[in-house]
Order: sequence, then C-alpha cells, then structure tokens
Amino acid sequence: MVMSKKKYVLVGSGGRAEFFYGAIASQFRETSELVAFCDINETRMAYANKMLQEKYDHAAIRTYKADQFDQMIETEKPDAVIVTTVDRTHHTYIIRAMELGCDVITEKPMTVDEKKCQEIVDAVERTGRKVRVTFNYRYAPHHTKARELIQDGVIGKVTSVHFEWLLNTQHGADYFRRWHRNKNNSGGLLVHKSTHHFDLVNFWIGSQPESVFAYGDLMFYGRENAENRGVTSFYERATGNPNAKDDPFALHLDENEHLKGMYLDAEHEDGYRRDQSVFGDGINIEDTMGVLVKYKNNAILTYSLNAYMPWEGYRIAFNGTKGRIEMSIVEQSYVNSGGDKALEGALKGKTMNVFPMFGEPYTVQVEEGKGGHGGGDPVLLNDIFGEPVHDPFNRAADHNDGARSILTGIAANKSIQTGKAVEVDQLVQFHS
Repeated sequence: MVMSKKKYVLVGSGGRAEFFYGAIASQFRETSELVAFCDINETRMAYANKMLQEKYDHAAIRTYKADQFDQMIETEKPDAVIVTTVDRTHHTYIIRAMELGCDVITEKPMTVDEKKCQEIVDAVERTGRKVRVTFNYRYAPHHTKARELIQDGVIGKVTSVHFEWLLNTQHGADYFRRWHRNKNNSGGLLVHKSTHHFDLVNFWIGSQPESVFAYGDLMFYGRENAENRGVTSFYERATGNPNAKDDPFALHLDENEHLKGMYLDAEHEDGYRRDQSVFGDGINIEDTMGVLVKYKNNAILTYSLNAYMPWEGYRIAFNGTKGRIEMSIVEQSYVNSGGDKALEGALKGKTMNVFPMFGEPYTVQVEEGKGGHGGGDPVLLNDIFGEPVHDPFNRAADHNDGARSILTGIAANKSIQTGKAVEVDQLVQFHS
C-alpha cells in the first residue's frame, strides 16, 4: 500500500529551516512534499530555494511574504505548517495555521511566555488540530536509555535530579550575537535553550513541574562585564570591523558562504544583523542561571546553565530509592547555520554509569547515535516525515509537552524577577 504524500509549507526560512526542508527534499521525498516558503524576507527565501536546487537537487518552490500567510494556506492547501520563525512569533503562525485547518510542526520552544502559551492551548481545544513540538533530544539513544532504566525501576523511585548544562564560548556565545539576546524575542535561555532540558526531565521521570525558584544574571557577556575585565576596544558588529579582527568571539559573515547568503545579503530587507558583538549594549538575557524545581511526584531538580564554558556538554545524576545513575556527555561545538547540520549537538563522548544501592557499579553500553543532537535528529525526522515505527517510549511531543517544558523556564524567569517561588499551575490552564 502506497502512502499518499503529506503536503507541507514552511514559515521562517532562517537558521533552523534547513533541518526540515533538507530532510523533506532528500530522504523523505516518497512520503512528504514541501510546496512553499513563507518569510518576511524575500532574499532569505530565495537563498533557501537556491539550497533546495543546488544542494538537494529539488525544484524551487513558491514563496510568500509574511502578510500572505492566509493566501498561502488557501492556495497550497497543506496538511501541516512547519514553524521555524523567531520564537516570539511562533504562536501567531501556530494558531492561525490551526484556524485555517492545518496541523502544525513547530521548532522549540513552542512560545516564550504564559499568555501566548495559553492562546495556543486554547486554540488546540477550539480547532481540534494537532501541534507537534520537535524535541529531538528525546530521540538520542542515551536519553532514551535513561528513560528505559528509570521506567524499569533500576534505581527505584527517582527522588532528585542534578542537571548541569554547559554552553561553550562558540555555541553559547552565539545566542548573544543574535535576536535571542532580547528576552522579548526568545524568553531568554531558560526558555529558548532550557526547554530541551526541562522537557527531558519531564520525559525521564514521568512528571510535571509544580513550583520553581531561580536565580540568574548576565555575568560574562555584555559591555559592562567586558569593561570590568579591562576590555577597551568595542564594536557593534563584527563583519568588516577592524576591532573585531582578533576577537575570538567575533563572527564574520563574509567569511562563511552560507551565513553570507542567508543573512548578510538579506540585511537590506529587514535590517537583521546576525553578527552583533557579544560584548555590546542592549543584551537583556542571562548567561548564568540556577534553578530549583519541585515536581508533582515530589522529585526535586537542581539545574544550572552557563553559556561561556570551555567545553560543551552536560552532566546529569538521577538519585533514587535503589541507587543512582550518572551520565556525562561531551558535544560537538557549533555555530547555528555555520556548517554541517549533523554537527549540531553531535556527540564527542558519553558515559552512563549505574550505582545500585547494594551492588557493584556498572557501565551501561548505549549504541552510538549518528547525526545531530546526540543521534536524535534522524530518528525524529523519520517519525515526522517518514513512516514512523511503534515507539514504546512515546517520544513524540504534543502541545501539552511543549507547554510544560517552557513553563518551567517561564516560571524561572518570573522567579528571577520577583525573588519568589512560582507555582506553575497558576500560569496556564490546561483542558482535560
């Protein structure tokens, strides 16, 4: 039996878009068809079409400006809309797509604050459409294995989790060059980046956040911090600026063909600068964060995120009534859209050890995942665009999963502002 192809349109043709359109245009041509791009920037869509033709040997597809979104849906009649725009606009396209009869596949985070989150949750209930949030880290073999060990009761009931994530001076710095540096755009790293991590904890321990307390500050990036360290030479943007020549934090768009085509050549349309100084003014997100979370099953999470570390990766410990699991992961460093997509979050090394309460410790051997995000990317993409297989771990994430992951970060942001713990159930009302 031949499956009919599903039709997709994609809105937001920037850095994350190729992950999706590249997959459809290559290994999933038999099951999926991409029929249109939508963006505020015509130059960027033209570059995406160039990529389709030259890299993927795929015909160019139709393009629509952002104010033609409704027209695109009416003309193309897609089954689903793929949303990879700036985070603060996710809800606009997610909700409108559902109102026009489409399902949605959205890049994480689903949105950036509780108001927009509530609007999405209500729209799903109102329209009956589906929202899929692409949590690729769930699909990494070592993350799936952690869920399996916990589900099988290897360490009994999980009582606490310690989760330390390190972003290095290449990848971590990149968030402070781009639109993410404005919390209104991204929700800060506790929403934009940590949504992955908070989702993993929800996924691993099978529970939801109840209350959140957090501290966070900008302690390394930003002009004031640089001045306090004795820096005297500054610049607004790196490309073409002599002050940026020897700065290891500078990103030179004219030295990377992909970044030049997608961003530098497109600036004249929307003024977006992809290469801002990480030591400039106007950064209002944190780079140093500590979060304490109480879950509905009484487990406690201690979480830290630092964005200026000498290596990239994370350390996790699960404590339970029958023992402890420790996991240490080192990841490949990268700059978004600066190279091979398969290197984004690719593994450099991993260890997983179990410490039974009354037994000998042992190492858990996990198959090496190929591809980005610890080997999770190819599995996720097949789950979305190919012919998905039965998944005993239920890794596919819907809007409720997307909401509960960002609500930990949204609550943490509120706690940083107020100095008080935040009750998560007071932020968004879910439908039964």
